[in-house]
Amino acid sequence: MKVLIVEDETVAYENLVDIISEIDSSIEIVGNTESIRQTINWLQNNRSPDLILMDIHLSDGSAFTIFRNITVEIPIIFTTAYDEYAIEAFKVNSVDYLLKPIKADELKRAFTKFRKLNHTEVMQYLMQMSRLYPNDRHKDKLLIPYKDKLLPIDMKDISCFYTTNKNTCVYLKNGDKYPYSKTLEQIITTLNPADFIRANKQFIVARDSVKNITIWFDNRLLITLDIEVPERIYISKNKASEFKSWVVNDI
Repeated sequence: MKVLIVEDETVAYENLVDIISEIDSSIEIVGNTESIRQTINWLQNNRSPDLILMDIHLSDGSAFTIFRNITVEIPIIFTTAYDEYAIEAFKVNSVDYLLKPIKADELKRAFTKFRKLNHTEVMQYLMQMSRLYPNDRHKDKLLIPYKDKLLPIDMKDISCFYTTNKNTCVYLKNGDKYPYSKTLEQIITTLNPADFIRANKQFIVARDSVKNITIWFDNRLLITLDIEVPERIYISKNKASEFKSWVVNDI
């Protein structure tokens, strides 16, 4: 069995690899993609795997965007660290749905369920997938609670979102910043992936706020925005190529 893993967290990916090896050493992991863009590109340029293990929250948005861009006729086991989606709906409409951290016995049961499916059942799952798509509309404004007011902020005025110690702030191009109650995982799903990208665990950055890019000594990228930020913004080596293409809108 050949498996594609769609997962943007290194620790989660390595955990899946270890569990799969423990369950069945004959399973071949044919690739690992970390974003919507990478996954679409991989599926368009490689032979189809037998199964996809797919995280719902990716670096550039919701994984369901993939299905709106290309036709996917491959069984999928969804994974996520968040349970705001209806778990029962996923269990009905996909091969299975696993909540992180993934446990070996749960993944083993999901593999067993997959192996029992016939082609007709797989196609029925994929046809029902549209029920799980999130709203296509991207936000053009945010309402930021500030003191006794709600401030309407245009998305074009935002340079980045930054989180530390479970606290998130919105940084504006004029230098202002405001606390924001949502996590980066929640925020990225509402943003236009052409305009914003999840740079790393701490930052979501706006494309038109990227002032320059420095190639760092270990093949990471150091990003400078048009405002001062609390800490340096690094793009990992694995995401560097994708980030450079995103900046010039070449994806």
